[in-house]
Amino acid sequence: MTNQTIHIVARIIALPNKVEELKAVLLELIEPTRQETGAIKYELLQNQYDPTDFTFVEEWTSNEALNTHLDSPHFQAAAAKLEGLVTAAPDIRRYHLLA
Repeated sequence: MTNQTIHIVARIIALPNKVEELKAVLLELIEPTRQETGAIKYELLQNQYDPTDFTFVEEWTSNEALNTHLDSPHFQAAAAKLEGLVTAAPDIRRYHLLA
């Protein structure tokens, strides 16, 4: 199963008074990330009932492609802007598809 893609679910919770600021930072990631080698899917969701709750749903060709993304200048720039906008560090989970 070495050719299996990597699925990511990354949840980020905004401080109640920082929702729009956080949303702007997260949206800046979309286009450059979708252009990266190895990016299959990169979607940003916002909870319908709790606007502070954002989730990225991602699919990558490999751990190497994901790690390159995490080291990219646009990702690092966005990560540096999170302090003061979020309630806690992002909850980033890696998955393999079972069925």
